[in-house]
Amino acid sequence: MQLRDRQQELAIAPLWRLGFRPFFLGGALLAVLAIGLWAAALLGYLPGWQPVGGSLAWHRHELPFGFAGAIIAGFLLTAVQNWTGRPGLSGWPLAALFSLWLVARLAWLLGAPLPLLLALQLPFLPLLALLLGRQLWAVRQWRNYPLVVVVLLMAGCEWLLLYGLALGDDALQRRGALAGLWLIAALVSIIGGRVIPFFTQRGLNQLAPASPRPRLDLLVLLLSLSLALLFASGLALQPSLWMLPLLLVLAALHGLRLWHWYDAGIWRVPLLWSLHLAYTWLPLALLALAAWHVGWLHNVSLAYHALALGTVGGAILAMLARVSLGHTGRPLQPPAVMSWAFAALQLAAMTRVLLVPFAPAAGLGLSSLLWIAAFALFVRHYAVMFCTARVDGQPG
Repeated sequence: MQLRDRQQELAIAPLWRLGFRPFFLGGALLAVLAIGLWAAALLGYLPGWQPVGGSLAWHRHELPFGFAGAIIAGFLLTAVQNWTGRPGLSGWPLAALFSLWLVARLAWLLGAPLPLLLALQLPFLPLLALLLGRQLWAVRQWRNYPLVVVVLLMAGCEWLLLYGLALGDDALQRRGALAGLWLIAALVSIIGGRVIPFFTQRGLNQLAPASPRPRLDLLVLLLSLSLALLFASGLALQPSLWMLPLLLVLAALHGLRLWHWYDAGIWRVPLLWSLHLAYTWLPLALLALAAWHVGWLHNVSLAYHALALGTVGGAILAMLARVSLGHTGRPLQPPAVMSWAFAALQLAAMTRVLLVPFAPAAGLGLSSLLWIAAFALFVRHYAVMFCTARVDGQPG
C-alpha cells in the first residue's frame, strides 16, 4: 500500500485525516437539526420560517442529498483507501469538499437566492463521484464502479429535484427526491450485502461469513436501480398493477438475503441487531408500496417513511457506530447508551408508520423526538473520536 509520509500525515489536524471524520460528524449533526426544524415547522412552531421553495422542498432535499449524502461521502472516501491501497482524501482538499457541503446546507437555511443555492448544491455529488472514480481507475478496480454509478445517478436525481424547485414544479421535486431515496436503498443493499455477513461473522466469532451469492447480489442491484429509475421517470408515482412483480420480487430477494445472513446470536450484539433490523425495513417498505399499488394502503408516504427512517436512518446509525470505532482504532464495543440510540431509531420508524395515520401531530412529534434522541446520543459519545487522533497511534 502506498502510504503517506507518517510525519506529514500526523501533522494534519485529526478532523481532516480521513473522510469519515468530518462527514460523519456533519451528517449526524444535520440529522438532529434538520428533523428538529422540519417537525417544528410542520407542527406550526415556526410560522415565519420560509426557506427557498418552502419547507417541504427543503425537507425533501436535505434527507437524501444533505444528510445521507454526507454519510455516503464519508463512508466511500474512507473505504476507497482500503479498496485501492492508495491514500484517501485528507488535509485541505478534504476540508474544501466538506466546506462545499456545509456552505450548501447553510445557504438554504439562511435564505440564499435561488441561483446561488443551485450553484452551491449541484457540484457536490459529481465531484464526489469524480474523486472516487479516479481512485478506482488508478488500480482498475472494476468491482466498485457500480458505487460510482449510483453516486452519479444520485446527482442526476438531485438535479431533477432542483430543476423542479427552479420551475416551481412539485411533481419534478417528488420524482427527484423519491428516486434519490430508492438509490440510497440500492447503496444500502450493495454495502449491506458486503458488510452485514462479514460483521455478523466477526461479531459472533464464526468460522466463516455466510457464503457469497454474487448472482443474487447483482439481481438485487439491477432491480433496485430499475425501481429508482421508474421513480425518476414518474412512472412509479401512480398506482399501477404492473409494478407489483418488480416490488414483490425485490422484497422476496431482500428477505432471502436476510434469512441467509441470520444467526440467533445477533440479538446479543447491538452492532449486529441494529444492522439486521435496519435492513428488514427495506422489504417491509417494498411490501407497503406494493399494497399501495393495489389499493390496500391509502397513504403511500408510510412506505416512503418506512424506507427513510427504518432503512436509511437505521442503517446509517448502525454503520456510523461501528465504522467510527474501527477507523479510530478502538475496540468494536460501542458505548452502552448506543443500544438505546438504536432502539430509539427503530421506535421512531415504527411511530412514524403506525401512529401517524391515527394521531398525526402526536405521531410526528414523537417520531421526530426519537430520531433526534438517537442521533444526539451518537454525537454526544462519538464527536470526540472524530476530533482526536486514533487511540492506537496509527495514521488515519
